[in-house]
Amino acid sequence: MTTTRLSTSHRWPAVRPAAAAALIAAALVSAGCGNMSDRQRGTAQGAGAGAVAGALLGGVTGGSAGRGAVIGGALGAVTGNLWSKHMEDKRKALSQATAGTGMAVERTADNRLKLNVPSDVSFDTGSADIKPQMRPVLDEVGRSLEPGVRVTVVGHTDSTGGDAINDPLSRERAMAVRDYLRARGMPVERVSVQGRGSREPVASNDSDSGRAANRRVEIFLSDTTS
Repeated sequence: MTTTRLSTSHRWPAVRPAAAAALIAAALVSAGCGNMSDRQRGTAQGAGAGAVAGALLGGVTGGSAGRGAVIGGALGAVTGNLWSKHMEDKRKALSQATAGTGMAVERTADNRLKLNVPSDVSFDTGSADIKPQMRPVLDEVGRSLEPGVRVTVVGHTDSTGGDAINDPLSRERAMAVRDYLRARGMPVERVSVQGRGSREPVASNDSDSGRAANRRVEIFLSDTTS
C-alpha cells in the first residue's frame, strides 16, 4: 500500500505563544467594546485590528509575530482614537443641536456619523423646500468640519405617487440640503447627493405613521483620512 504524505512546503508560519497571546488579547478587547464610549471603542477596535495585522505580517515576513502584534496594536489604537475623537466631538455637537427635534444621530458600523431627519422637520409632503426647523442642524453639520470629512445626503420618499414622482423628488431634497451647505461655505465637491425614492423604506407604507417615517433625509459624515 502506498502512503501519501502531505506537502509541508506551503505551510503557514507557526504562531508563537507571544503572538497567540497578542491575538487573544486583541479579540478580548474588541469583544469588550459594548460598555465603552465611542472614543474608547474606536481606540480598542483600532488596537485589535492593528494587533492582528501586525502579528500576521510579522509571522509571514519572518519577523517576530508577537512584536508585530504589539506595534500594530499601538498604531491601530492611535489611528482609531484620532478618528473617533474628531467624529465623536461632531456627534455630540449634532446630538445637542437636534435635542427634542425627533432627529436621530448615531455612529454606523462602518464608522460614519448618520443623521436621520424625519419629514416633520425636513420637508413638507411633495416639497423640496427646507423647513426652518432643519436649518440650525444643517448649520451644525457644516461647522468646523476638517478637510478630510465628506458629506453624503440621501433623500427618501414613501410609496405614494410612484417612481416617476418619487425618484426626482428624493434627489431634489438631497440637492436642497447640498445647496444649503454650499451657501454657507462648504465646498460642493465635499458633498454628494443620492435619491433613493421609495426603494428603502424603514417602516410599512400601509399606515400614515409608516409613510411619514419613510419620508426622510439621511445625512452621512465620513472621515476619508482615517
